[in-house]
Amino acid sequence: MQTDFSLAQLADPDVAASEQILRRCVHCGFCTATCPTFKLLGDELDSPRGRIYLIKDMLENDRPADARTVRHIDRCLSCLSCMTTCPSSVHYMHLVDHARAHIEETFTRPLPERGLRRLLALVLPRPALFRAALLGAMAVRPFARFLPGRLGAMAAMAPRRLPTPSPVDRPQTFPAEGERKMRVALLTGCAQTVLGPAINEATIRLLTRLGAEVVVAEGAGCCGALVHHMGRADAGRRAAAANVRAWMRTAPDRIVVNASGCGTQVKDYGYMLRNEPALAENAAWVSARTRDLTEVVDELGFEPAANGPVPRLRVAYHSACSMQHGQKITTLPMRLLEAAGFEPLAVPEGHICCGSAGTYNLLQPELATRLRDRKAAHIESTEPDAVAAGNIGCMVQIAGATSLPVLHTAQLLDWAAGGPRPEGV
Repeated sequence: MQTDFSLAQLADPDVAASEQILRRCVHCGFCTATCPTFKLLGDELDSPRGRIYLIKDMLENDRPADARTVRHIDRCLSCLSCMTTCPSSVHYMHLVDHARAHIEETFTRPLPERGLRRLLALVLPRPALFRAALLGAMAVRPFARFLPGRLGAMAAMAPRRLPTPSPVDRPQTFPAEGERKMRVALLTGCAQTVLGPAINEATIRLLTRLGAEVVVAEGAGCCGALVHHMGRADAGRRAAAANVRAWMRTAPDRIVVNASGCGTQVKDYGYMLRNEPALAENAAWVSARTRDLTEVVDELGFEPAANGPVPRLRVAYHSACSMQHGQKITTLPMRLLEAAGFEPLAVPEGHICCGSAGTYNLLQPELATRLRDRKAAHIESTEPDAVAAGNIGCMVQIAGATSLPVLHTAQLLDWAAGGPRPEGV
């Protein structure tokens, strides 16, 4: 794609990076075949190619975002399916993140929209506030269908019960069982500690059993993805910087992330903080050592318990977009599930997003619900006993449309290795 940025514009490192991304696009349209919103809406501007044209026009002309551009960028899930499909290796993730930051700086949203976004940015990364908000949402859940628009959607998503906080999410060190093979820092996350504390418990049991010493670092917290993808670039960088500092103090061999949306973000810290002289080198070090849980389990060498309690359940594996498109981890989780004694099932149309996408199901509930129901129907068509996924957002989203137990891959692997039977199986 031909561009026409001025030298003054290209002096901005973010603009310079986006200009290089834009130049790689050859207008081929392969991305439209796998874009969830184009599949639903059939609008060229709701495809990656269409959004790229809008972003180019906005950035090249150095103009504030307009309502049309904002509408179509907001509808993007950042599922990154287009990056898997693109033959020209267009790094759409960095481009759309830059566009969102530009929108945040130059576009004034309606007051209710601004209020909702500020509330989400304040509450979701902070477990104590998020827990309090969920308790309030649970109280109004029975009346969700009477509430307007997004309020009703958020109330409907509130859980029927809330797990108690887990002590494993506090800063501490868990020793390896037997010979120590590796020292890892675990990102416990923010929303996951409230919605699914059993996931971190299963992760720690599994890793220590396989010979890893697990550190929950003092000062580490939210990965920053939620605010970063809302265009709040400074807030995202602050979260990333706090984690980099916390993990550098612990000197781990690996940083383990068991929520693939967070993993994609942490693996990108080197890029996010590339212009921060005091942090760039350490951020790149952290990104280079970050692994999804399944990668570390495979590296340590997974073996099921000799007489474990696992029946050969049929497990539909939902590959989160951030796992398969963001981190390019495709077959490994299914291979581990099979080694654990399960029968992993590929989900039809597995490359299409479930509609969770961070805050997307709260900000775009109509599109998110259509994608969720589509995903659940495909999952149920495989006639599984359970569903496995590696991302808490996907788990919550899918559970809202099926009665099947939806579990984290860590819970199933932990069970197969001698841990407790996951609740709901």
